[in-house]
This record gives sequence, C-alpha cells and structure tokens, in this order.
Amino acid sequence: MFKKFKLPRYAQWILKFFVGLFLLGCLFYLSIYIGLWGSIPENDDLKHLKQSEATEVFASRGELIGKYYIFDRQPVLFEEIPEHLTNALIATEDIRYYDHSGIDSRSLLRVFFKTILMGDKSSGGGSTITLQLAKNLFGRNDYGYVSIVVNKVRESIIARRLEDIYTKKEILTLYLNTVPFSDNTYGIESAARKFFNTTTAELSLTEAATLVGTLKASHYYNPRLFPERSKLRRNVVLHQMKKYGFLSSEELAAVKEDPVELHYQFFNHNTGTAAYFRSQLQKDVKAILDTLEKDNGETYNLYHDGLQIHTTLDYKMQKMAEEAMAEHMTGLQEQFERSYGKNAPWLKEQLIKEAIPKTTQYKNLAAAGWSEAEILDSLNRKKDMELFGWGKKQLVQASIIDSLQHYMKFLNMGMLNMDPGSGAVKSWVGGINHEYFKYDHVSQSKRQVGSTFKPIVYTSAVEAGIDPCTYYSVREVTYNEGWTPSNSSADEDPHMNYSMQAALSRSINTIAVKVLFDVGLENVITQAKKMGITSNLPKYPSLALGTAEMTIEELGTAYSGFVNRGAPVKPYYITRITDKYGKTIVEFEPEKSTRQAFSSTTASIMLEMMKSTVNEGTAARLRYKYQLPNDIAGKTGTTQDNKDGWFVGITPNLVSVTWVGADDHRIGFRSTGLGQGANSALPVFALLMQKMNNDSDFNEITQAKFPAPSSTVQMMLDCEPSERDNFLERLFTDGDKPKKRKDSKGEKEEKKGLFSKIKGIFNKN
Repeated sequence: MFKKFKLPRYAQWILKFFVGLFLLGCLFYLSIYIGLWGSIPENDDLKHLKQSEATEVFASRGELIGKYYIFDRQPVLFEEIPEHLTNALIATEDIRYYDHSGIDSRSLLRVFFKTILMGDKSSGGGSTITLQLAKNLFGRNDYGYVSIVVNKVRESIIARRLEDIYTKKEILTLYLNTVPFSDNTYGIESAARKFFNTTTAELSLTEAATLVGTLKASHYYNPRLFPERSKLRRNVVLHQMKKYGFLSSEELAAVKEDPVELHYQFFNHNTGTAAYFRSQLQKDVKAILDTLEKDNGETYNLYHDGLQIHTTLDYKMQKMAEEAMAEHMTGLQEQFERSYGKNAPWLKEQLIKEAIPKTTQYKNLAAAGWSEAEILDSLNRKKDMELFGWGKKQLVQASIIDSLQHYMKFLNMGMLNMDPGSGAVKSWVGGINHEYFKYDHVSQSKRQVGSTFKPIVYTSAVEAGIDPCTYYSVREVTYNEGWTPSNSSADEDPHMNYSMQAALSRSINTIAVKVLFDVGLENVITQAKKMGITSNLPKYPSLALGTAEMTIEELGTAYSGFVNRGAPVKPYYITRITDKYGKTIVEFEPEKSTRQAFSSTTASIMLEMMKSTVNEGTAARLRYKYQLPNDIAGKTGTTQDNKDGWFVGITPNLVSVTWVGADDHRIGFRSTGLGQGANSALPVFALLMQKMNNDSDFNEITQAKFPAPSSTVQMMLDCEPSERDNFLERLFTDGDKPKKRKDSKGEKEEKKGLFSKIKGIFNKN
C-alpha cells in the first residue's frame, strides 16, 4: 500500500556523515571524560580544593607590611563580599548565573548564531562564571590544533561537577578568590589591598567596578598603567549594572564621572616598607617552619599555605625611620662626594682592580674557565643599565665595571630601634635601598664600633669598684707595646684631669685606655660578654677605643641593660605565626636575661654619665641643633680614618642604634668633621625623634622620663667634671695615675707630698 521511503543516495551519505560525526564527537567527548587527554578532577578532589595562598606579614597594630607568595592570593568568605561587587560581576560576566547549572545553553546559542555566523563581536561570549572558575582552578593545557575544543570540554565537565558540589554563593566565593587580576594578583582580597589598600568588605562601588572591569583583559585595563582606559571599562561595568537593574539612573550618574583613585601597595620583595626586615624575616620563618608539622604530618610551606606572621614592628615608626634615613643620607652623600672632588678613592684605578675579582660576574666567568682577558673584556662591555641615585634612577649605557665604580661611592647605613624592656624590634632599616643594596647592615654586617664600646669599659670600672669621680689625666701615654693612643681633638690640655663622667661625655680616648688598664683587659671582655656581646673581642688595649667588630643587634642588646636595671635583652620580632584559619602554630615570648649583667646602681650611674654625653658632650647637637627636649642618653662613635660613624640613643622606652659608612672598608670620610658619629649617624636618630615628637601616637616613648637617680648615685657623681694640675703636679706627675675625688675639706685623698714626689723620681731612675 505504502511505498517504502528511501533517501536519495547523496542524502544517505550526508546522514551517515552527520551520524558518524556525532558518534565521533561522542567518542571524542568520552575520551576527554575518561581522562585520555589528561585526568579530570573527580568530585572528591573538587570537595577539597587546595589553592596556593600568600603568606602575610603584619606589623604590631595589624597593618599588612608584606607577603611571601608564588601567586599573590588571600581568600575571603562570602559574608565579606559586598553585594555591589557580586552584582557588578554577574551583570558583566554572567547575567543568567542563577538560572543555569554551569553551562548556559542560551548564551552558547547566542554565541553560535550572532558571534560566529553573523560576526557580531558585541554579543559577548558563552563562558559562565562556573566555566571561568574551572579554568582558574586547573588552567589550560596545550593539545595542538584541538586545544581550544579539548580545554572547553574539560572545563564544561568540571563546571557541571562544581555545580553539583557547591552552592551558587560558594562558587562565587571560589571564583573571586581565584580569579587573576592585574599585576600578577590572584583573588579579590589581594587585588583590593594592592590597588586600593583596603579589604574586600570595604570596597566602594567604583572600586569594585574597576576591579571587575579588569577581568576582561587584566593588562589592557590595568588601572595602574592605563587609568583612563580603566575608567572607560569601569563605566561599562556600571552601565551593565544599570541595564540589569542593579543601579538606578541617579546612582549611575552620581559615580560615572569619578576618577580612578588608586592607593597602590606593591608587596615586592625588594621594595616597599621594611624590605630589609622582610628579607631577614623570610629566612627566619623558613627555618622555623622546617621544625613544625601540620596535623596530617605535612610540613608548612611559606609560599603556598596562606600563613599569617605577626611581628613587633611598629608600622608608623618604620615609615618614619625610613624617611629620616633618606632625608639625612641624601644630603650626607652629596657632602661626601663633594669633599673628595676629583681625588675620590673610588676613581683610583688600583681600588677598582682590587674590587673586580670579588664581583659575582667575575667569579662566575672564572668558574666557567674564561681567561683574565676574556673576563675583563666581558665586564667592560657597555649596555643599557639602570643605576641607583638618590631621588631618581638613572638609565645609562654602562659596563659592569662602570656600575662597580658607581656603587663604590655610596654611603650605606643600618638602624635598629627596640624596646629595651622586652627586646621587641620597633623598626629595622638595613640599608639605603634593598633593590640595589641587598646586604643587611642590621643582621649581617660587623663593623668596628669605635667609642660606642667605651660605656662597656666604664661599666666594668664601676662594677670593679672604681669611683665614678676618679680623675684621670688626659695626657698621652706610651704603653709597653709601643702604642700611644691619642685624642681626636688636638686641643686637649695635657694637664687637665677629668672625672670618668666627663671623660665619657667628651669621649676622651687616652682616659678610656687608662680605665681599661685599671680594670684589666680580661675583666672588660668578661663584662662585655655578660652584656650580650657574642663577637670575638681582640685582646689588645685598643679594645677600649672600639676596635672590635660587632653587629648592630649586639650593641642594642648591650645598651638595653642600661635602661633595664642591668639586665640586657635580645632583640626579637616575631610574636606568633598562625595558619590560614587563624590557629596559632607557634608563639614567641621575649627572651629576657635570667641574671643581671651589672648592678642596678651601675646602670643608673652609666645612664647619668651618658645623659651628659647628650646634654654637654659629643652628642650635644641633639639639644642645640635638633632642639630635642626628650629625656635622652647616648653615645657617639667614630673609628680610625673615619671609616664608621655610630650613634646609640637611649630613651626610657627605646634604644636606637645607627651606623653609617661605606660598604668598602677601604673608603672612609675625608674629615672627622664630616665622618664623626655625631654628624654621620646621630642625625638619623634626631630626625626620627622629631617626627615621633610630632605624633601623639608615640607619647609613650617621647614623653617618658628616666627615673630620678637615687641619693647614693647622686653622691657618687657629685664632683667637678674636671680639674687642672697645680704647678707642682705639672712639674712632677707622670700623668697616668688616677686621682680620687676631693674630700669635704677640698684636699685630695692620698695626695703625695713634694718630697715623696722627688723621691719617686729617684726611684724611677
């Protein structure tokens, strides 16, 4: 009855082709599904998503000062994400987000007909937020010509699984925590902190729209590099929000003309606040983490585990210390170079020749078997190079040897500020610029400490029972070793005698050595060790003048005892480390000394003696030049040939140690006037104190007062600072014998008579 319908031959071939194509597509899909093109995460894997998270470093008041990361990422909870941020994201990236289950079929059809067939690029793409999340989480692989197809299929499978496991809110949260923003930043929290110095929860409407706008092309719409382009894209996001009912016309009009205002915080390892501190902290924390294990037995990873490191650093003081350093060192560098003119040591050929073999480039080429001539030829080749300069970077044509000569001329510095009661480090300036000068002068550098060692000598003397009002002659003496120490000032009257207090405040070398001989060299070394000095101390009388090399941290420890009733404390700067959930995994307490290094009476005496250094001695410019009214004690220090300048400032709640000098030990200041610690190092402390005096946040430090010395200490220091030899003493005295204080009648105790002195002359002969 009915004829059997039979397709034409060509139609059969077409049908077979499409069926075959369909079957081939199914097989292709199946091959991807079962993992022939690479494994696809199963549901169990997706339930326990692990993403690399940056470790954060916090100052004492919770300010974020740095990060350690491979990818800069910190997670946030959905409750921390403002509604206008999710609205901006959905309006721009996936308006049907709540209506699909990972793959938006309607959008795909729109893409096929409008974008592919009709060429309408404005119709948008078919990628959903869930598909983008799959890409963010697992990336894309290279499969040659079929890469885009394979990757899209893999992402669609993962997206379906994600939708089965997580709620829409959870997917939004995962997306915002993993999506890449501009400047190698991953996750909304890191982006909020980097570009606007705020948290995700506090992002304004325009800030949120700006960040969402960058997702289309993170470099092209980078708000730091292209602010105008970023503003245009931000306004597209705002218009999308208005189009889909998330904003009213009035709300749009109120914000669309606002400029893109950034508060950029770039947590680069070499730049930003406390770069030297963060570099040292990184080494310390890695060593600490090597000793710890997670509950599952795995070790912690500094760069992946999203840890939080809490430190003692005072963020505001750190900023002020860095500003004070830059203000002073800029001018000092200019004076330093001008003082030498064309005769600068870094211009001398021999100095450069001696420095070349010490460079990393020379050592690497020599290790590779290059000849001396080949190495020098390579190091002399000029290329575009960025060189450090105060106030600006210089882009020049220069060789490795040119750069070596350029950097040899720079003065460097180190400064540590710590709480003398606990040892908590408040600020740490390891050098003038971490990007160009990696060497940390707080933790790594050992330099001769000059006259800052003298308080240790005098502490030994007071502990040994020598009366602080014992008078010593300023006269030079030649010792058995043929060594004749002299004073930095040629104006000292050889017939003057000074009490130990006056001698310390004036930093008189000849008297410091005489005191050391009275106490005994071994006793001074023992006392220094008690005070926290761990470096090897030379067993020579020149130790009294600071020929020992020490770190800034050691001096900080030693001087802390003067404020802490004779008990020194070691600097510390990590209070605790927590995991990404806030659980404390290790905690640190101040490492207080179990016993005193010297008596509280000696501490009080030494403090009064070092107050004189500030009030009328070598550090007096703190008063007359910088007009600092604070309670301050301290000691300046200058080494031979003006190679090192030091200043240690002591206030009731802060000990500050500053060093200034050239990294190359062969280069010193041309004159003592320029290189002395009072001129090279002290001003950094002075400028810092001025800044702190103008900020009420530091009242606890700046307005603190030293406790009044006891009546006993006042009596022990109650003497004239100096006296001059009388005629007979000038005629017959050796000048190297200490004289005790005058008694109540004004007579010197144990004062020798004329005939005794004459007899002494014959005895010597």
